[in-house]
Amino acid sequence: MTMQIVHSFDPITLLGGGEASVADVMDAVALAPTCVAADGGAELADRADVAVAAIIGDFDSVSPQTLARIPPDRQIRVSEQDSTDFDKALRHIEAPVVVAVGFTGGRVDHHLAVLHVLAARPERPCIVLGPSEVTFLCPSDVTLPTEDGDTVSLFPLGPVGGVSEGLRWPIEGLRFDPATRIGTSNMATGPVSLQMDAPCMLVILPRARLAGVIRALACAPQAARWPAREIRYTDPPQP
Repeated sequence: MTMQIVHSFDPITLLGGGEASVADVMDAVALAPTCVAADGGAELADRADVAVAAIIGDFDSVSPQTLARIPPDRQIRVSEQDSTDFDKALRHIEAPVVVAVGFTGGRVDHHLAVLHVLAARPERPCIVLGPSEVTFLCPSDVTLPTEDGDTVSLFPLGPVGGVSEGLRWPIEGLRFDPATRIGTSNMATGPVSLQMDAPCMLVILPRARLAGVIRALACAPQAARWPAREIRYTDPPQP
């Protein structure tokens, strides 16, 4: 069976079943107009009156009534239970960048699982929209549209080093590791350039920089994009 993929040459908004408002959806869709739901994220799309190009998941978190309103050819069923709804959806999307809405808040373990997927799927650039911040996996080379005084937090999910320009406290020569050294609460002095030697560093910026971060990740050259890690889930979507 051929694996179904949602393709787009433009950024895509991915909706989840976590804490999010209609205003959050509108902010994302204004910048990434094509909308995809990760399972229960279809309920959020319903509340926001936004049509979805696809719903992806095992469909255990979406009501039969909502699912019935989505055409069958837009339903991508992924039956395996070894991954989260976020992972199921993200790995079936090919776009310059994905803006994920409704994947924060609620249980801490769910939020941690989302951050894990950002590192597990480095070939899928994705920005997680929170109430006041945006979080994404740092490409190997990127310039971010920060302004003087912006908080720039770097949080490693594995061993990683890099160099920076535009940070009040430069990171060159430091080796980051979640057990020994993190880089939260740094500060920008203007636009920030980062280069990383491994796909393990999360970047957390003010939500006000969302539009600029989308442009930075979507326009990143191929050389700055991380390759895919070894594929762990091979179960194809079911019709």
